[in-house]
Amino acid sequence: MRSPTLRLSVCLLGLWLCWGTPTWAQVLREPTQEEVLSQEDLFTRLERVQVLYLGEVHNRPPDQAAQLEILQRWYEQNPQLAIGLEMFERPQQTYIDQYLAGEISEAEFLERTQFETRWGFPWESYAPILRFAKAHNLPVLALNAPIEAIREVARGGFENLSPQHLSDLPPIDEFDLDNAAYRQRLRQIFDGYHEGHGSSEGFESFFKAQILWDETMSYHVAEFLQTHPERALVVIAGQGHILYGDGIPSRVQRRLEDIKQLSLVFDPDPELLSTPERPLADLIWHHENSEPDIEPEGETENNPD
Repeated sequence: MRSPTLRLSVCLLGLWLCWGTPTWAQVLREPTQEEVLSQEDLFTRLERVQVLYLGEVHNRPPDQAAQLEILQRWYEQNPQLAIGLEMFERPQQTYIDQYLAGEISEAEFLERTQFETRWGFPWESYAPILRFAKAHNLPVLALNAPIEAIREVARGGFENLSPQHLSDLPPIDEFDLDNAAYRQRLRQIFDGYHEGHGSSEGFESFFKAQILWDETMSYHVAEFLQTHPERALVVIAGQGHILYGDGIPSRVQRRLEDIKQLSLVFDPDPELLSTPERPLADLIWHHENSEPDIEPEGETENNPD
């Protein structure tokens, strides 16, 4: 029988990453402004950007299609790009490198990374991005922590981590758990799932698992940029890791104070509040004729907690 924490992961994958989508025309704008921006405005802004965050809904193919379009256009402007993906865990980096170098086939790559079971969303949504990287010799980074480590923390906090997983994680004592707004947002999701009856201990473990996720991805973004300053990086991750800058962006900024970043999210929940002091992201992209999201059935191996 699954623990309440593990069952919560199924719910959170839907709530946190698969927001409901209204029907909007395709629009690019700043979150606190109604003025429509052209795609040329986006690429003008990217001229000085070192990290572009693209916040997706994992089971929404128009998001991945738009990401590929943005990647292709930015590559024309700046061939010195790299791609960071939440969809792959750090131990899988070797297989990514082998695939990009042509040492293994796409089928072998999918088998060795266990993509279908560990990520659980369709490969064909992401395949064009990986194929583009391979065709143009662009580095691709596996950003995510091993799912086993995230689940250990979700069950019992950082103290529950197995020594075997520590080598794939940044130093735990560097983690920032002090973002009150982020904690409150996660608490609302946690309480909503438990109908207000979740334990404080259970929430703390869930919160720390989310922090482990964010800190691991931000650590590897910062590490790559420090060793490859000539590159600009496109980070593709679920919206929950990018909204308000709480997840990955603020933690990269903590590690690289002078980094120039820009965040873009696709069709965020219209009920999310955006203010000049706390915008959802730098830019919002609304798809044309968006369809409601369909949550995947059951639990995938990449559910975090």
